[in-house]
Amino acid sequence: MFRVPYGARQLDFSLPAGVTAQVIAPPATPAAPDPAGAVEAALDGVDWAAFRDARSAAIAINDKTRPVPHAHLLPPLLRRLEGLGLPPAAILLVIAAGAHPPMPPEEYSRVVPADVLARYPVLCHDCDDRAGLSYRGRTSRGTPIWVNRRFAAADLRIVVGDIEPHQFQGFSGGVKSAAIGLAGRETISHNHALMTDPRARLGRYTNNPTRQDVEEIGQAIGVHLALNAILNEQREIVHVLAGDPRAVMEAGVPLSRAVCQVAVAAPFDLVIASPGGHPKDINVYQAQKALAHASLVTRAGGTVIVAAACPEGSGSQSYESWVMGLRSHQEVIARFEREGFRVGPHKAYLIARDAARVRVFWVTDLAPDRMRALLLDPAASLEAAIAQALSDLPPGARVGLMPQASSTIPYLADI
Repeated sequence: MFRVPYGARQLDFSLPAGVTAQVIAPPATPAAPDPAGAVEAALDGVDWAAFRDARSAAIAINDKTRPVPHAHLLPPLLRRLEGLGLPPAAILLVIAAGAHPPMPPEEYSRVVPADVLARYPVLCHDCDDRAGLSYRGRTSRGTPIWVNRRFAAADLRIVVGDIEPHQFQGFSGGVKSAAIGLAGRETISHNHALMTDPRARLGRYTNNPTRQDVEEIGQAIGVHLALNAILNEQREIVHVLAGDPRAVMEAGVPLSRAVCQVAVAAPFDLVIASPGGHPKDINVYQAQKALAHASLVTRAGGTVIVAAACPEGSGSQSYESWVMGLRSHQEVIARFEREGFRVGPHKAYLIARDAARVRVFWVTDLAPDRMRALLLDPAASLEAAIAQALSDLPPGARVGLMPQASSTIPYLADI
């Protein structure tokens, strides 16, 4: 019997007699024995005296699509800021929605602890609110830098998040929560258009053009401090880092890679992948990352099964509207290359790019007709998808299982 996360629950399934599956996951990493102490120790290393003249602070925090342990990270950080003499009213928390739909105030409690929400001002960023953006020039790659005006106006600018694998940024974390999470759509689109560069890939940081463009955006914004956690598969805190954002990333990337990276001996014929449950499978937009990671170790012509609840649908109206009416993944690729990069439609392109190479079945709670309209092949159940995939495979086929695909960096050891 096997089990994979699916939304807020688990899906149990079994494989036919004679079929075995290799679990594609890094070795288990124990949690920090004292997570609260780990946060305090990281904050102890910050030179708080350098910020003693600040009269206001803004903190970028991740939205509901990221499992950041705000309950552990925010309270001690906020105490340090109040220790500088900042009153709660002068400390603004900005939910970094990026190009995701902005969260309404009634949802803030999903990411902000109740006691924090009651004491400090909170708002959610809207990348399309031009009046709420401030211009900060262009990066060396030509990306126009539009950032949340209220965040940019604060004396002390802080990012809070986690460092984990990202399919084309290499890794999340550091200034990304502000550089993308609090950016204008034009900024996000120009940066994400760099994903077609072959160096823009999972697990690559130093010479990744999308990630280094993010670093330039963060430098132009002037992010003073990053507080980042590294989590294990159970989403427990393993490490905490705080300080200069670039230094946090340089120290954190090797630690994240040690927690998330796994070698496999050869490509698989079939990979059964879960993004990792809620919130990583909150919608198709997020669940796509599991497909991207699983495809890296699936042979051409093989099959990937994505088990993702997707209770909030596609996750992007622009993606959904753009793909409607197209009849094949080849049409998606052709239209995307013809029209140029757009955030939202880029998800259709990323799915199509993998689906043109491997067969993909989706196990979700979405209606089959809606899935087909998105050019996603729905399966009635995980068992049905597995049976269909295995029916086309020879005896002894290699089967892999990725229970935390969106947080796993798989790579072929013989390459």
